[in-house]
Amino acid sequence: MQIEAQIELKEGFIVRPATMDDAEIVTNLLNACSQVMSGVNDHDVDETRTEWGSPDWKLEDSTRVVFAPNGDLAGYVEVWDNMPLPVNIWVWGRTHPDYEGEGVASYLMAWAEDRARQAVNRVPPDIRVAIGAGTPSTYAPAHRLLAGCGMEMKRSFYTMEIEFEGEVVQTRWPAGITVRSYDGTDGDFRAILAAVNESFTDHWGFVEQPLDQTVSRWQHFISSDPDFDPALWFIAMEGDNIAGMSLCYSKTTRDPQMGWVGTLGVRRPWRRKGVALALLHHSFAAFQGIGKQRAGLGVDASSLTGATRLYEKAGMHVARQFDRYEKVLRPGRDISTQSVDS
Repeated sequence: MQIEAQIELKEGFIVRPATMDDAEIVTNLLNACSQVMSGVNDHDVDETRTEWGSPDWKLEDSTRVVFAPNGDLAGYVEVWDNMPLPVNIWVWGRTHPDYEGEGVASYLMAWAEDRARQAVNRVPPDIRVAIGAGTPSTYAPAHRLLAGCGMEMKRSFYTMEIEFEGEVVQTRWPAGITVRSYDGTDGDFRAILAAVNESFTDHWGFVEQPLDQTVSRWQHFISSDPDFDPALWFIAMEGDNIAGMSLCYSKTTRDPQMGWVGTLGVRRPWRRKGVALALLHHSFAAFQGIGKQRAGLGVDASSLTGATRLYEKAGMHVARQFDRYEKVLRPGRDISTQSVDS
């Protein structure tokens, strides 16, 4: 179905779906925005192409680019509803700083909301469906835009970092816990992701999805990453059981000297035993071993499992804050995790 936003663009502006040929100019636009917001480039063209090739996601149906009358790329938006139960639909969009105030952002957000509403009928009628979008906490224009679109501030997320000064604290593994790396096999890959899903059940906003789809998506991203190193996926074991995991990457687009802890989780039976802290220290030591100067990770600022306190204990500090906004498209029963039973 063709979706047309209810807000009209100014005369001379042109809108169409993005194509793979647009990856470079879209990435340049995103970096122009991140330079204004935080003074660095946060985006890489190869990563853009990888995201656009995600399984079960159609670039033509789920994106729009807007060009100014002079041919400049003025704005871009994407809608992510490619899950079996799209109850929390994510919108990512940016307007080039040179075209703020021209109505481009409002147009793209209106189109994105209309596009997201297509997914509502794929969800049982008693279940709540919402659309989400976000911005760095310090960027006032984006806050005004999202509020103006009828969205409400819902939650904040931190990027936390640590500088390596001298030796990293030695890892102390709890009794009975050993550590290994991902062995590169399909069976281990699936087992690790099953453990990830289980450990993240208690994270705010989690919605259970089929394991096969999770495996397919992760495999797509791993196979497209030339820097992926299975030796940096650390798995905490007790006997034959996966107790927790720290799935790490050797750098970030923002900072090649920063190792990144992409996923840190511990399954419920092994929590409050020191497994997460040991995994974190082990990851830091591994980063230092390959010459990294810093480490970072992302975390829910109001983590239901107390993750922020753990990271502070490990010597990390809050470097940036990202604020998530939300608008309910259809009220109903919320099937995403909102709290954790003690």
